[in-house]
Amino acid sequence: MEATSCAVCGRRTEGPDTDRFCCAECRERGLRQVDRDLEDAITDLLAQRRAGATICPSEAARRVAPDGWRDLMEPVRMAARRLVAAGAVEIVAGGAVVDPSTARGPVRIRRARPHDRGG
Repeated sequence: MEATSCAVCGRRTEGPDTDRFCCAECRERGLRQVDRDLEDAITDLLAQRRAGATICPSEAARRVAPDGWRDLMEPVRMAARRLVAAGAVEIVAGGAVVDPSTARGPVRIRRARPHDRGG
């Protein structure tokens, strides 16, 4: 069975390809407008930075909700994981790319780097 990513939280799941959610909580929550707004904030902020530069997840949360950004910290991490699954960004900690499904502690987000395909 091939690993897929949850459509809501972005975590890897081993569920059937037809199941887009990792759990009942994600299935019930679904994607909200704020989730899309956070994805847009991440991509917009990164587009304004030089290649290789990172952003803190709180920057995206503050852009979407300046007064209530703390409540968006887990949703912004979820948005970043969805963007990782789409190949648009990478999540880094201590300068190294980390697995977004298991990353703990402070992380940063950067545009995905092209991978050497060898040749």
